Amino acid sequence: MALQLPTIFLTFLSTVVILASTTAGQPTSDDSDYIRTSCQTTRYPETCFATLSNYSATVQRDPGRLAMVAIHIALQHANHTANYFSNMSRNTDPDNKTDNKTESAALRDCSEVMGDAVDEIRESGKEMRRLGWTGESVRFQLSNVQTWMSAALTNEDTCTDGFEGVADGDVKDEVFGRVAAVVEVTSNALALVNRYADTVTG
Repeated sequence: MALQLPTIFLTFLSTVVILASTTAGQPTSDDSDYIRTSCQTTRYPETCFATLSNYSATVQRDPGRLAMVAIHIALQHANHTANYFSNMSRNTDPDNKTDNKTESAALRDCSEVMGDAVDEIRESGKEMRRLGWTGESVRFQLSNVQTWMSAALTNEDTCTDGFEGVADGDVKDEVFGRVAAVVEVTSNALALVNRYADTVTG
């Protein structure tokens, strides 16, 4: 199995943003086409290309690198959203009789499960970075990544499930909109991990 894992993964995640910022201006048309074609295998191809196209020169038509970058993007979005919901939750006064207590409880639960999603996406990135270095099979390691990314998606969906009994309003609309954006990049990352796993495990 000629994977050349050290070349692909050694310290890649920690440097991907710097690399992208210094090379994003010089992608070839083939690099961009590779991102676009790869994104067609995801559930949200337009979001996929919009969030990953600036990294095309870094990815260099490598499915492993593409999956790594996609996980990094998902982590950024999930972490930002989790922090936003946490701040919203802290700013909600549970003793204020004018507050909708069902809404407040749903927001607190949403903040918690979104934090769990962040942890799971972070673990996925760590496992990708360790591919081929732990003595475990790459097949097993990638199955861990797939499991954690799937769990993150479940937690993100759970966030909005908690608002089923909440009346429509600005807070609910904002939560749904932000969660939907995170779900899209997380789903895309999982799809690209699956695509890479297919090339590795046959």
